[in-house]
Amino acid sequence: MPAPSVAAIQAIMREGVPLAAAWGIEVLAAEAGVALVRLPFRPDLLRPGNTVSGPALMGLADVAMWAALLSVTEGRDESVTSTMTVNFLRPAGAVPVLAEARLVKRGRRMVFGEIILRAEGSDDITAHVTTTWAVIAPAG
Repeated sequence: MPAPSVAAIQAIMREGVPLAAAWGIEVLAAEAGVALVRLPFRPDLLRPGNTVSGPALMGLADVAMWAALLSVTEGRDESVTSTMTVNFLRPAGAVPVLAEARLVKRGRRMVFGEIILRAEGSDDITAHVTTTWAVIAPAG
């Protein structure tokens, strides 16, 4: 079966994580275990210092990894985040943020991933994230 479209992955993500819809997170690309996701600028996601907050960046990273997973699971995935390590390297500023997620290893029980976050229009890395997801076997 073909991989779901970007629009389908975005719809699944927004339904499964309503916060992603509330924040307006967009799936720009998702194929073969790699996804590019965008968090639009929102003043309510800023922290003191006029930069996107850590919780918003972590949420973006988490849904970006799910988009990458959905691209290889025919849009059906109930895996859950087990661990997430975030290294904040520099402030993003008051701009949209891009998250590029990729599956590093997909096993039967665990999935390992990496996400790079950047301020839109910048090559500088805002945050480097590694994550592990526990695979939830479908009932049946």
